[in-house]
Amino acid sequence: MQYQGVREEHAAVRSHAGVFDVSHMGEVETRGPGALAFLQRVLSNDVAKIPVDGAQYSVLCREDGGVLDDLFTYRLAGDRFLTVTNASNHEKDLAWMRDHADGFDVELIDRIDDYAMLAVQGPAARGLLAPLADGELPARMHTAELTLAGVRALVCGTGYTGEDGVELLCAPADAPALWDAVVAAGAVPAGLAARDTLRLEVCFHLYGNDLMESRGPIEAGLGWCCKEATGFVGAEAVAAVRAAGPAERLVAFSIDGPGIPRQGNPVVGGGEVTSGTFSPSLEVGIGMAYVPAERATVGERLEIDVRGRMRAAVVMEKPLYRPERS
Repeated sequence: MQYQGVREEHAAVRSHAGVFDVSHMGEVETRGPGALAFLQRVLSNDVAKIPVDGAQYSVLCREDGGVLDDLFTYRLAGDRFLTVTNASNHEKDLAWMRDHADGFDVELIDRIDDYAMLAVQGPAARGLLAPLADGELPARMHTAELTLAGVRALVCGTGYTGEDGVELLCAPADAPALWDAVVAAGAVPAGLAARDTLRLEVCFHLYGNDLMESRGPIEAGLGWCCKEATGFVGAEAVAAVRAAGPAERLVAFSIDGPGIPRQGNPVVGGGEVTSGTFSPSLEVGIGMAYVPAERATVGERLEIDVRGRMRAAVVMEKPLYRPERS
């Protein structure tokens, strides 16, 4: 969860570079002549638009539009894809995908034991890694097979902090050497606690907090990654909510005064906090919450019951923190 402390690790990623061990994430390889058609059916985004060596974010939905997981998919070849799942959902996701594979000429391979995953994030991340790599690092939302410090890895221009950087997928046996090389190059070891404060500042969703089966992607503000015309599982339900407008929406907020919100805190008048923390960058309590749609406007005043004490809050524009770009 942490090495030297959440504040220090958070600040290192915002100002320089940190490295996270996220090897708990799962991976599913989809390959075969029907791979594209199959993924177009189960993933919410338009998979056909992923170029070879490209990446794409999407959600996995039930028929009623409830979100089973949010995922990144990398296109390794024309008919070969690698989808990264959330750790707690990996078995469920894989079973769901296999249940929907009938009629498609496709092979699904569980790759969770074949990859370790390190995330190198921060404004200096690429500069630290470039001397270790035998080729050019991929641009954002692209991938490349490279050797870094003698370790072969799939390098992906993705991340979960809002900062620039890459994620490195390699054989588990090679991960310690790669970690040591990245740390020796100047990246600060960072734990999952800092990863959570970083992602919340930029309003990235966490499954089990901000995403769940009982709510759909439109409520969560993820309509941008849902292309109903592709006919994905749940597309009709998602289209209906988009057309009618959701009853509630996920908003970002900051606490106006003291107090640190936490998941499950009730919002007076309806709604609940899904994620909450103290923001090291903004030095204030922040969070995300589902509230009635009519209250989901920037500037709306909220009251949140934080462990029995009422805390004033304000709905803010997303993201709450905007990293500086060079």
